[in-house]
Parts: sequence; C-alpha cells; structure tokens
Amino acid sequence: MSRWIALGVMIAALSACSSFDVGRYGVSVENVAALKKLGGPKVNVGQFTAKEPGKTKIACRAVGPITTPDERPFEEFIRKALIDELTVADMLSDSAPVTLTGQLNKIDFDSMAGEWELDLTVASSNGRSLNVSDKYKYGFTYWSKPNGTAEQFDRASRECARDAAPTPTAAAHGIVDERIYRACLSALGWRREKQWDPPPPGWFRGIE
Repeated sequence: MSRWIALGVMIAALSACSSFDVGRYGVSVENVAALKKLGGPKVNVGQFTAKEPGKTKIACRAVGPITTPDERPFEEFIRKALIDELTVADMLSDSAPVTLTGQLNKIDFDSMAGEWELDLTVASSNGRSLNVSDKYKYGFTYWSKPNGTAEQFDRASRECARDAAPTPTAAAHGIVDERIYRACLSALGWRREKQWDPPPPGWFRGIE
C-alpha cells in the first residue's frame, strides 16, 4: 500500500474540532481508485492497537470533548475506515494470506493551529511495515441558500449524491464524484463556504 493511501485513510477518518462527534467515516473515491490501480492481492485486516489504548475522546478548547461515533476507540475507528476502503475496492478477504495490523502511535490536534497530528505504523504479516506521520489542516464546508431548510438540503443532497455516484453500490457507501456533487447542488441554488463548527443557522453539511 502506498504511503499516501495509508495517510489518506487516517486523515479522512477524522474531521475537525467539532461539536462532540468526529462523524462517521465516508469512503474516499480517490482512495478506492488508487487501491484498485495497485492491482495487488487481497489482504486481511487484523488488530489495530494504540500507544493510548481505548482512547475515545480528545479535549477541544472552548467546545469540550471530541468523541468518536459510538465512542469507538480511535485505533478501531481507523481500522474500520481501512476495512471500508478495502471492501469497496474489492481487496479485502478474511482468508487472504497477508494480514495488515496497525499501531496508532499518536493522535492529537492543535485547535489554535487548526491541524490534526497523526502517527500510524501499519505492519504486514509478510514482514514489511510502513510508518506515516503527518500534520493535517482541517476545516468544514457547509451549504446554504436563501430561506433553505434542513429538509430541503437533505433532499437536494441525496438527489445530487445519486447523480454523482458511479454505481448504486457506490451511492450506498457514500462514494460520489465531488465535482459532480458540488456542481449539482450549485445548480439547485446552494452556495458552499467554509464555516466554524457549529455553523450559523441555515448552513448544512454535505457528504463531502
């Protein structure tokens, strides 16, 4: 697995300093395409451990604790993200001869600098390993239009997601072409901007 895919899985699995929940992971079109392009054999995913095992939350200045969905430990959150990517790319098999395991060495963020700090080591049962360490700038974008409601945006978002997904299976996993998705919403009168979280009234989060 290339370095950027492993990094992409890590940083995409985590969102910004938000209201108590980092949000559920959405499979990345770019990661799935890159995995398929590698064309390697299927793999199994084993246990992911952490230097701070079982950690489910990080304190965020002026907001409170940021938690994972269902208070899943961060190492399990990242493991599940990797499994989702491999599943959609058709590269996961419980009977595969190679098993990937992971060690989350560090996870933290700096709310003043606006960045996550992540360090992960992925090891293969074939004896190879890969360490990825990076600082990732975060931010959220939201959509709004005059007098737009949450119900209207939800309906528009679902319609545009169907139009932007390459297949019904991809749509079911939240995999869309972001350019088509954004163009569709823009054509329906929605405007996209970066906002602090929580956003002002009338701004809604898409599936990007």
